Amino acid sequence: MIHVIGAGLAGSEAAWQLAMRGHDVRLTEMRPGQSTPAHTTAGAAEMVCSNSFKSDDPNSATGILKAEMRRMDSLILRCAEAARVPAGNSLAVDREVFSTAVTTALKGHPRIQWEEREVATPEPEVPTILATGPLTSEPLAAWLAAATGSDRLHFYDAIAPIVTRDSIDMDRAWMAARYDKGGADFINCPLDTEEYGRFMDALLSAERVPLSDVDTPYFEACLPIEAMADRGRETLRHGPMKPVGLDDPRTGRWPHAVVQLRQDTLAGDHFNLVGFQTRLKWSAQKEVFRLIPGLGAAEFARFGSIHRNTYVQAPKVLDATLAVKSIPNLWIAGQLSGVEGYLESAAGGLAAAFAADRAVRGIETAPFPPETVLGSLLHYLAHASPADFGPTNAMLGLLPPLPEGLLDLRGLKRSGGTRAVKAAKGQVHRERSIRALEEHLRQAGESA
Repeated sequence: MIHVIGAGLAGSEAAWQLAMRGHDVRLTEMRPGQSTPAHTTAGAAEMVCSNSFKSDDPNSATGILKAEMRRMDSLILRCAEAARVPAGNSLAVDREVFSTAVTTALKGHPRIQWEEREVATPEPEVPTILATGPLTSEPLAAWLAAATGSDRLHFYDAIAPIVTRDSIDMDRAWMAARYDKGGADFINCPLDTEEYGRFMDALLSAERVPLSDVDTPYFEACLPIEAMADRGRETLRHGPMKPVGLDDPRTGRWPHAVVQLRQDTLAGDHFNLVGFQTRLKWSAQKEVFRLIPGLGAAEFARFGSIHRNTYVQAPKVLDATLAVKSIPNLWIAGQLSGVEGYLESAAGGLAAAFAADRAVRGIETAPFPPETVLGSLLHYLAHASPADFGPTNAMLGLLPPLPEGLLDLRGLKRSGGTRAVKAAKGQVHRERSIRALEEHLRQAGESA
């Protein structure tokens, strides 16, 4: 029996992978008896902050990571594809349909025993994958910190609001692609200079939810909209409100700024404000976001919110297989391990299951090759500088450099510029990644 604690993205993937490898799995989830500040259901793999698994570009880090996970038959990606909603060149899902599909698969597997209770301390004699996420309960987090002799680290993460589709004024808004990529899947609400100025004035003066720990930082890749605005009045126009490539059909020109909304349900009745995660009070969200043209009568299906996330000091605590160095038969997967993002969390669950499977069967474990996106991410967790460590997404920059002279960079720059260089590098990384993964899986199969 292998114990998986937490039925989020990482825990769900880990439990499924272990069961498919012939192990009996006890999957423990504390919800609904013990909930969190962000969750609203008792289902597996609930996506609370966003409904997106990021870019499908085959030459991007997330596109390559998806290809690697598909090679290993990821349950999370299979359910995500079945729950896909229009989102240009990104994989976004209907959250409820997706969670239901994952929950049904897990509860229907004969080797998975689902139980609902809070775990304060893992059983030392039972191989365990700890995948309780960034909202790990206080008793378990305290045990982990004491058992590993490591300080817990925290950051604040925020959630964007969702509005109903029929409350959006399409006489002001229009449908278009996001940054000229994919189909016309996003609703675009344009702002001229005066409208942007009024919006900024209201946003900067709006009442915010107090933070319980003012020394805890925000996660830089997912800043609240008002925190970005604090850095300068033009910051949003170069970030989530960037109008590049979006011709307003009424004027034929790019607007001064734009707010984009992405479909959140298969029915298309709910849309979320892309990049508008916030800690504004709910009453302030109504006032401020209704200043956006097209959202003057917006009805909120869910308001934005903020919560504190926990992660471990991975370079001190984990090796590159996600095994806890100081505690035998314990692995940590998902955002608790120091990765950031739904896709990365699910990939971590897969990697932890791969390692636990081999350990339980008495086979030497080996990290995924650093030439793979998954391997490079886990290598970063294990070998980053402890002083500078922070949560990270999958990035091509984590991969080993390509051999010098492999690409004619000068020729690519002359013919296609920076975009051509990036695409070529991404393609080579992708080919090298898949070859390395397949060789790793082949060797693993032979040793089994």
